[in-house]
Amino acid sequence: MHESVVQAEVMMSFVVSEELSFRIPVELRYETCDPYAVRLTFHLPGDAPVTWAFGRELLVDGVGRPCGDGDVHITPADSEGFGDVLIRLQVGADQALFRCGTAPLLAFLDRTDRLVPLGQERSLADFDTHLDDVLDRILAEEQSAG
Repeated sequence: MHESVVQAEVMMSFVVSEELSFRIPVELRYETCDPYAVRLTFHLPGDAPVTWAFGRELLVDGVGRPCGDGDVHITPADSEGFGDVLIRLQVGADQALFRCGTAPLLAFLDRTDRLVPLGQERSLADFDTHLDDVLDRILAEEQSAG
């Protein structure tokens, strides 16, 4: 059977302020049925897990240079790059900042690229077949969260 999911768990720092941060496990997930997206599930202490989905290409680009519009911004933490990556998630006026080592993100992205090379997402034979299912699942997740 052909592999259709890439998963990894990484530890990220949830940055509360310059003086306070704490490490949390974050699940990274990529599925061929939604080949343009990655999902990050944050396991914050005392709260239900929170999942964010955004473009895989945004994560690839954000490892090397600042990028992102809207609710998701990803940037290298320092000018040399390849040290840490900052991921800023925003909903309205509320935002959360996470810091993660570049190496585990690159390892995850490499595995997704071996499964579906960047730029080849559209060539998946079952992409159009599963698109409606994925959209329905995303809408159901949003409705259950709201």
